[in-house]
Amino acid sequence: MTVPILEVIDLHAAYGRIEVLRGVDLAVPKGAVMALLGPNGAGKSTLVKVISGQKAATSGDIHLAGVHVKGAKPDDLARVGLCTIPEGRSVFPNLTVEENLRLMSYAGVPAPAVLDTAFSYFPRLHERRRQLAGTLSGGEQQMLAMSRALASDPALLLLDELSMGLAPLIVDELYDTVARIAESGVSILCIEQFARTALRVSDYAAVMSNGRIVASGEPGEILATMADVILGGAA
Repeated sequence: MTVPILEVIDLHAAYGRIEVLRGVDLAVPKGAVMALLGPNGAGKSTLVKVISGQKAATSGDIHLAGVHVKGAKPDDLARVGLCTIPEGRSVFPNLTVEENLRLMSYAGVPAPAVLDTAFSYFPRLHERRRQLAGTLSGGEQQMLAMSRALASDPALLLLDELSMGLAPLIVDELYDTVARIAESGVSILCIEQFARTALRVSDYAAVMSNGRIVASGEPGEILATMADVILGGAA
């Protein structure tokens, strides 16, 4: 059996005395897109923070491509291929699109390669390359954040609430690009409150509620069994 790109085993985490993750078990197969779904307060973003080294777990284990990484720092995880696009889009608003992208060359990636990757996935960024990032639309800022992440040549990409604050047509466009990125061999974990668009491009899905994974399977199974119970009919 192939070793998963990400395996989370009996993971617990808390804020003070309030336990938020209560024994999370999750495996993301190599080369797959997995949607992690669930309502606000389910613990999804806390799970991302623990996986990406931004928050300490109280117990449990995390393996990246079979290597134990619980407690590793974010920069160490980035070096071994884990890249996170956090909720809310992280761009430098007072720099142009091109300047935002060229910053990635300081991490050792040649600037022409960074720009080529960004503009091939998102031609609109080429049109906006001299525009200040802070003046881009929300969807264009998300494209820029994704491009910066892809420049690091990740093995596993964590997308936290990709659709937040964006119009449905833009979300569809971004998830079409997620599917293209996956075809290049990048494994992707999409954390989403709104399910259907993420499920459209996913190979597998899991549903989180009250700090635990309560269902997992193929997208059709998740929609059929959990839509009313957990997803509340979210589109």
